[in-house]
This record gives sequence, structure tokens and C-alpha cells, in this order.
Amino acid sequence: MPTISVTSVMVDDQAKALAFYTEKLGFVPKTDVSLGEYRWLTVVGAGEPDGVELLLEPDAHPAAKVFKQALVADGIPYTSFTVDDVRAEYAELQERGVTFTMAPTAMGPVVAAVLDDTCGNLIQLTSPA
Repeated sequence: MPTISVTSVMVDDQAKALAFYTEKLGFVPKTDVSLGEYRWLTVVGAGEPDGVELLLEPDAHPAAKVFKQALVADGIPYTSFTVDDVRAEYAELQERGVTFTMAPTAMGPVVAAVLDDTCGNLIQLTSPA
């Protein structure tokens, strides 16, 4: 049975994305390989060095930019991350200067909030209600 080893989020600037995902969200760098103009650049959850890698993938393809812009225009998160307590994480991330487009909101069995990753994406955070 396949397992997920790498997933990605398309970003408009890999260096800016690395700074945001590590300094603001608390991920840690995993792999950084130069591939000419771009890099194979991944991060993992703190305390999960062998966990699923998040590839900070360049959105260089014209379709990627259109796709991302459409998601943002409609308020749709590109992906979702789980945290222990969305309300606490929301308060902590706001103190770090992270901008949210949706404050913590109860949605059935979860509480969700949506943040702007500064790289062209909305990212949802969820925790059990």
C-alpha cells in the first residue's frame, strides 16, 4: 500500500517560503538541493524528522499561478495542517505577525482558521472541536 512521503505547496519565492514556514509556522528544513534556477526544498514538522516532507515547490508554470490566484480569490485554502488547538495557535501566530483571512471557526467536528502564507496561498489550520 502506498504511503505519502512528500506533498507540496506551490510558492512564488522559495527563500521567502522557507523563512515563513520555518520562522512563523515552526517547520524545520529537511532537504535543500540546488536544481539550477530552483531547489528541491522541503521542510518537516518539528519533532518529525522522518515525517511527511512538505515540498516548497516553485509556481513557475503559468497554470500554477492562475490556479493559486483562483483559490485565493474564492477563499479556498491550498492545503490544511492539523494543530493541537487552533485558537491557541491562532493567538501565537498573530503575535508572530501572521495574517489570517478567517479567525478560528467551529465547523462541526473541527475548529478551523485560515492564514495567508505570504507566498500566494491560503493555508487552513484545524484541530478537534
